[in-house]
Amino acid sequence: MKRVYLDYAATTPVDSRVKKAMEPFLSEKFGNTMSLHSFGQEAKLAVEKSRKTIANFINAKTNEIIFTGSATESNNLALKGIAFLNKNKNHIIISAIEHHCILESAKWLEKQGWEITKIPVDKFGKINLEDIKNAIKPETILVSVIHASNEIGTVQDIAEIGRICREKKVYFHTDASQSFGKTKIDVKKDNIDLLTASSHKVYGPKGAGLLYVREGIKLAPLLHGGGQENGLRSSTVNTPAIVGFAKAVEIYEKEAKKENARLLKIRDKIIKKLLKIEGCHLNGHPKDRLANNINVRFDYIEGESLVMHLDIAGIACSTGSACSSTTLEPSHVLLATGLKPGQAHGSLRISLGRFTTEKEINYLLKILPKIVKKLREISPFKNSYVFK
Repeated sequence: MKRVYLDYAATTPVDSRVKKAMEPFLSEKFGNTMSLHSFGQEAKLAVEKSRKTIANFINAKTNEIIFTGSATESNNLALKGIAFLNKNKNHIIISAIEHHCILESAKWLEKQGWEITKIPVDKFGKINLEDIKNAIKPETILVSVIHASNEIGTVQDIAEIGRICREKKVYFHTDASQSFGKTKIDVKKDNIDLLTASSHKVYGPKGAGLLYVREGIKLAPLLHGGGQENGLRSSTVNTPAIVGFAKAVEIYEKEAKKENARLLKIRDKIIKKLLKIEGCHLNGHPKDRLANNINVRFDYIEGESLVMHLDIAGIACSTGSACSSTTLEPSHVLLATGLKPGQAHGSLRISLGRFTTEKEINYLLKILPKIVKKLREISPFKNSYVFK
């Protein structure tokens, strides 16, 4: 059976070049970076070289890159690390379309006494910058806004948000897990204080993430122990994953411009074809969106049914964030854009990647309209108020 993977926003396969770079550190170069002997120093050198590669990629200093185990850990460290050391300022601002790990961290902090403000978005998932300005008050310590939505692909103007925060003397964090490598990020020009990124979103291995922490900013660590990563992330360093992460970034730096142009062309082709289907609507911003993201909804059809029928045909897509795909709750991101629960349930996310081919896209465009037609013929939701 033909198998087509179109869920790159959930995770990416490890590039063969990344795997090759990692292999020595899984066997003969297996030392612990905290060891003083040659095995340990060999591993430490590899980690520091990787740190420099990634720092250069976003115009940061090497000591500003903290390696973690995932984007979820990085986001938790950013919010809780800032909050715990600044209890005199107990107000944090986030957007209504953040990833669950930001939302849940904020919810947990709220239970501990911090005040949380959620900034709304418009129908395209865009934040009004005036809302950010108006929400900041003397008690505000941090603003956290996702750079590009993992669900609808909408890209925010983080440079301008960062500028507002600098003027107001408030820290600015952005979750760049989806945008890292796909859009140009310069932490200095973009006025970023803290930034999250993840290896497995850029064809690196799972188990490695990072938090950029601007020099001079203090965080309370979540993990206490041996003091690795400038005391912010105690744990034996995952050298193979970090080396893989850096190699993935190195490849992105060389190939991103050409690859993003290719994906943009494919993305627009898919959107154009799908919007010709009656009752199909685009979710997210029509222009300010990631080059690899397509999120559409179909009237009178449930997204879960679409995903299952596509999977039977050998095509892997999703209904939203991979972290919550097993729940029956409608996407909080889509609801935040003003959709009704029924409309949100009819959504499908197609995300493209490095190994997506024109042949695979043609197969999708051949199969998907047939599935939509079939599901509509048996749909109990025809003329239902939930889709109006």
